[in-house]
Amino acid sequence: MQEDKITNVGIGFATGRRSFQKVLNTYVYNWCETELSGKEDIRLSLLVAYDLKYSNTRIEDFTRISRDVRDVIANCFFAAGKDFEKEISRLTDDGIISEKEAKLVFGSGYAGKRNAILYMAVKNKLDCLLFLDDDEYPMAVTKTRATAVWGGQPVISSHLDNIGKADITNGYHCGYISPIPGIDFNETLTEDDFRLFIEAISNDIVTWDKISAVMKNGGVTYADTKILTSDDAEPVREINHAKFISGANLCINLSYPERVFPFYNPPGARGEDTFLSTCLSDRRVLRIPCYTFHDGFSTYSHLMDGVLPTRLNFIKADNDAVITRFYRACIGWIRYKPLLLYITQRGSYEDNIRAMRKNLSVTLPKICAYFGRDEFMDVGRELERYSSNVQKHYRQFVQTQQAWEKIMQSLL
Repeated sequence: MQEDKITNVGIGFATGRRSFQKVLNTYVYNWCETELSGKEDIRLSLLVAYDLKYSNTRIEDFTRISRDVRDVIANCFFAAGKDFEKEISRLTDDGIISEKEAKLVFGSGYAGKRNAILYMAVKNKLDCLLFLDDDEYPMAVTKTRATAVWGGQPVISSHLDNIGKADITNGYHCGYISPIPGIDFNETLTEDDFRLFIEAISNDIVTWDKISAVMKNGGVTYADTKILTSDDAEPVREINHAKFISGANLCINLSYPERVFPFYNPPGARGEDTFLSTCLSDRRVLRIPCYTFHDGFSTYSHLMDGVLPTRLNFIKADNDAVITRFYRACIGWIRYKPLLLYITQRGSYEDNIRAMRKNLSVTLPKICAYFGRDEFMDVGRELERYSSNVQKHYRQFVQTQQAWEKIMQSLL
């Protein structure tokens, strides 16, 4: 990005929660505290793709932006509703993409919403787009003393400091990142049983050592003080043909739209950030020393009011809400893992699926017995369903990229 021109920065939310407004306010106030906020050559724009069905919300819950925020934000773009439907119709009416391709790129699910935001950012000639989540806050928590120690994080400015040197910048996450609760192992479910289960359904960067450490912390991931005190961004290493990134605290350089890839997830699955990771072999991806706190159970919204807890709750598998969240995460993981293996390890795909099937057949009955939930057997059924459709999903993955390339070319 050139210093002699205005830098147009977008912050994007794919959201369905009313609390989005409070999170937005927090990030804007966080931005106002940085030395960059008063510069006339940097402009912030807000881009929102909202889902009214997620928690029975109204359009006004997302579009009625407070005056304080409007005073800081140069432009607001809503990649949802009737106006965006007209935008899609224009793309199909002009023959840029077909209706089938439009559904692939902008369809239901998080990938479609992220692509809608990304499209609006490119169309409006923004220089970069920072994806933020509605349950992540610009702060970090450490466990360097007997009580939790908190610190604010300059999220937007940290990405701006580094995005000019990269195609993508990605920060770190602390808090309740993992949906895996603390578990008291016993004869019904041993630690080895649970390890086999997690290894069967998770991806290459979710190692048992990391998960075990988080479980012992009651589901909390604490920020690393070495990272917090560092000024250096580090290149993301490629593991099994993927440079793994997260979907939030994620900034995409839009200076060259032809270098931008779309998001994709199989129908009914998540993993849109993981599949984007598999496209980044020849892209420069930097991990920047900046955290966000993930409020995975939506119990720490008071953080945004300045109430900093001295201890974080220990999350155990002793109530329905925690078990349900873990179950849904397992279903989400198993639905996208076949395609991930097909993309990254096609030569050993069948062997990997057989190994997963074997480990699940052994561990799922024990998981069901331990949690008292027979529906965990759905994990095995979803593996069969999504592995049998893996070639179809791979074609959609490729077709999404091809359709996106047409759209980007139309905007150049």
